[in-house]
Amino acid sequence: MESLFVPTLIVALAEIGDKTQLLALLLAARFRKPWPIIWGIVAATLANHFAAGAVGSWVASFFSAATLSWILAASFAAVALWTLVPDKLDDDEESGLKKYGPFLTTLIAFFLAEMGDKTQVATVMLAAQYPHFVMVVLGTTLGMLIANVPVVLAGNFAADRLPLTLIRRLAAVAFAALAVYAIYEALKLSGMI
Repeated sequence: MESLFVPTLIVALAEIGDKTQLLALLLAARFRKPWPIIWGIVAATLANHFAAGAVGSWVASFFSAATLSWILAASFAAVALWTLVPDKLDDDEESGLKKYGPFLTTLIAFFLAEMGDKTQVATVMLAAQYPHFVMVVLGTTLGMLIANVPVVLAGNFAADRLPLTLIRRLAAVAFAALAVYAIYEALKLSGMI
């Protein structure tokens, strides 16, 4: 269950103020149809994070447990710093898609917006760390929904009231804690402690 709960918490925190959350807000404002947007988020996130999780599991098979822990520690530290930088939404990512309706627009825009995003990188790292990559994918998808569904349902009200700086800092602390834990595991697996 740790393979489900940790990714859910990490991604839910990391997603607050992220580009895809801003995209969810924009789609909700444009279409005013929350359920097709929510289902588009689910489908896009599952597809994107399933691919990221598969890459994480595949990469994990090439390294020793100690080496993988060092790589994970460095990756988690980098994402902790990256999380502190607020995202901005590029208008190009969603422009031209509105003609396809709320579901297909959301599906395409979210899938593309997640490419190389910190939550996708986190999914790769978490799938490399935890043995049940399907649970990791479900957890990261659930984390995306926890952060994005309220924005879609409440529109500007929810987004304007959230302390985004504080939440980004909490997410950065969570990633830093994972980095420290990975360093501890690497030291233990290397025989240094």
